[in-house]
Amino acid sequence: MDNSKPNLPEHGNEPKPEEQAQDMAELESKAEGETEDMPEIESKPGERPEGMHETEPNPGKWPEGQPETEPKPQGWPEGTAGTEPEGYVNEHIQKAYERVKSWFGNAKQHYESSPRLQKTTYQGKYLPAFWTVACIFSLIVNVILLAILISFGHNFFELKSMIAKGLVNGTYENLALMDKAHIVTSVPVNTSIQLQDTLPVAFDLPINQSTQLSLAQDTRITGAYIYLNNTAVLTDLTLPANSSIQANFDINIPVNTTVPLSITVPVAIQVPVDIAIDQTDMHQSIVGLQGIIEPYKAIMDSSFNSPQDFLMCNQWWSGWMCGIFFGKQ
Repeated sequence: MDNSKPNLPEHGNEPKPEEQAQDMAELESKAEGETEDMPEIESKPGERPEGMHETEPNPGKWPEGQPETEPKPQGWPEGTAGTEPEGYVNEHIQKAYERVKSWFGNAKQHYESSPRLQKTTYQGKYLPAFWTVACIFSLIVNVILLAILISFGHNFFELKSMIAKGLVNGTYENLALMDKAHIVTSVPVNTSIQLQDTLPVAFDLPINQSTQLSLAQDTRITGAYIYLNNTAVLTDLTLPANSSIQANFDINIPVNTTVPLSITVPVAIQVPVDIAIDQTDMHQSIVGLQGIIEPYKAIMDSSFNSPQDFLMCNQWWSGWMCGIFFGKQ
């Protein structure tokens, strides 16, 4: 075991020249490192830093005793005045980052110093953490489903009654009434009928009228009497054509012929209609729907209308479960 002690300078003993030279070299290297870390600042002869007032009449020369190069404010853009420097924003960002980093460091230190907190949080073990999260999630889902199931059980018989009376039975009864119904209405008919036919005509035409006739040709009349000096003389006469004769007709003329008929007759009437549904094709569809609904109607009309209708709910060992699920009825 090495029991050698480090060489410490004793009081009253002066350091050796070699040690002084080594210390000086270390100080120089540190100073060079700090100089390299500092930003380079360029300065042009004859320029004056912003914000500096003239102290000498010659603006092209720097005042005596003042360094020729003076660093400009970091992040301040040249030629802009009155705006916030970028270095100020970067400084605030750096401070915020340091505060967040410090907060995380304190949280980590508190976690590492608290065994109880380490037991209740993730410890770098994937499977135990997965099973823990899965169990908690499953427990939450089961509690939600159980609450929904109990809420449904408390309103089960009300829902059953509403569906049985309002939906199933109502639909079945209305289908039966529909099958017995009649369609009673009036159908308006507005059209025109074209008639084309020959009409036979047979009748007697009576004529009783005085008229004037005209002879078509010369007509000889024998045994005619003429009056000469008021004396009747028998003779034969010949009447020339176109002679007018006054005649009085009282006769019946038989008429027997056919008359052609071609006319358009407009028709506007209201036709009453009474149709029985069970005499149409809709009867089969209605009966089919009733057959589909009938099994559900039989189930809904069953006798379980309260928890007491269930055999299990009347047992001492399971009655409390029915009380929780169905509630107090």
